[in-house]
Amino acid sequence: MSVSAEAPPVPDPDLPGPQPAAGSPSRPQSARPLVVTGGIAACAAAASGLAVLTTLTAIGWITAPHVGIGNGLGGVLRTAALLWLVAHHVGVSVHGAGHISMLPLGLVLLPGALLVMAGRWVVRAGSVTRLRHVGYAAVALALPYALLAAALALASRTAVAAPSLLQAIIASFLLALVAGGLGAARGLAPWSRLASLLPPRPRSIVMGMLGAAVILTAAGAVLAAGSLAVHLPEVKLASDALAPGTGGAVLLLLAQLAYAPNAIIWAVAYTLGPGFAFGAGTVVAPTGSALGAVPVFPMLAALPSGAHPGGPGWVPVAVLAMPYLAGIFAGLVTVRIAPTPVIEAAPLWGFAAGAAAGVLAGVAAAFAGGSLGNGRLASVGPSGFSVGLVAILEIGVTAALTAAAANWLILRRATKRARTHDRSAPPGRDFPGPVLATPGVVDETDNAGGHRIYVNPWAGHDDAPADDEPYL
Repeated sequence: MSVSAEAPPVPDPDLPGPQPAAGSPSRPQSARPLVVTGGIAACAAAASGLAVLTTLTAIGWITAPHVGIGNGLGGVLRTAALLWLVAHHVGVSVHGAGHISMLPLGLVLLPGALLVMAGRWVVRAGSVTRLRHVGYAAVALALPYALLAAALALASRTAVAAPSLLQAIIASFLLALVAGGLGAARGLAPWSRLASLLPPRPRSIVMGMLGAAVILTAAGAVLAAGSLAVHLPEVKLASDALAPGTGGAVLLLLAQLAYAPNAIIWAVAYTLGPGFAFGAGTVVAPTGSALGAVPVFPMLAALPSGAHPGGPGWVPVAVLAMPYLAGIFAGLVTVRIAPTPVIEAAPLWGFAAGAAAGVLAGVAAAFAGGSLGNGRLASVGPSGFSVGLVAILEIGVTAALTAAAANWLILRRATKRARTHDRSAPPGRDFPGPVLATPGVVDETDNAGGHRIYVNPWAGHDDAPADDEPYL
């Protein structure tokens, strides 16, 4: 796909709202194939991420040379490349230890943000003016980015650590495709206009899912922070045992921040009930914990280790109530955005929103765990299948019941308003006026605003016209 030398803005029929006219002035843009633009953006995003991680690696090598970064500049560069791949959730095989796939999810934010900016630049520099062409821009960015990741995976291999080449290609391609596609779409229109492209029914399910995800994430963050506060003495002892020094303390803090998303997802799995494991034969759940020896890492000192949950008795109850609160919120959001005149359909859409949130929780749990070698710590973190299944049942069923109740209340109040309007009509009028529609009720099969529930204004009147008699 190529672009012209001077590409004026073209109105996109896919986007609602006012758009620039085809004849409006615009600055000239150089003729450049989209493939070339995507390659330049991919190189810029990869180089920026490598520059940040190389700087941090060099600081660690200078301040703490005993951490095993390597000898000289070559060791620093190989370690930075390895960290760049880890930031894309690429597993590493370590000689004598096994496969390491328990990786910090916080590092994904760095390449993700860079790829979002790269996607926005591609649509601007490549004169992409149609929303349907965003996929081309995302692919043009993702393909060269995956090739760069493969080259780095081969170049960073040593006798001690070897990243997975297949994971490097797949993970980097998917991340660039998703993040770059979001950035490209955002470069064409604001999020509010992009969201308005969805019909009311799918939009209600998506927003319900996101609402439940926000509730679960907030609950997980509060629970993780509370556990750190309760076990603060143990956390301090673990930090002192490492004796990292000033520079090492900064790097240790950054490492813990990188693992903060993992800790939040683990806390979400804890609130859902299945909990998580930290090694073979271990479990951390609201009903109690059974832990063995854990590595010396400050965040791990906050893991509850008692056979019974400590603290006040209401804490486990409040923790286990969070998924149901998320389900209630998902059902309310789903119905508020797109009520349905079919009473029995509301629970279905509520369950769809809750189930989508459960699937999202399961996927996040699968990425938040992994292995720390081939020994006892081969299984660390929550089970994605268990977390997803329990979340679908808890959040989905609660959202279905809430959506049914909320939808019934909306229809009931709308009917009462219509009857009140009918009784308040001026006396002496033979015909109270046009048929009143129940406001806010949209059927997903109607592209022109939705079907409406019509209330017969003559119902209950003695002078009501017959069914075959015209109203006017």
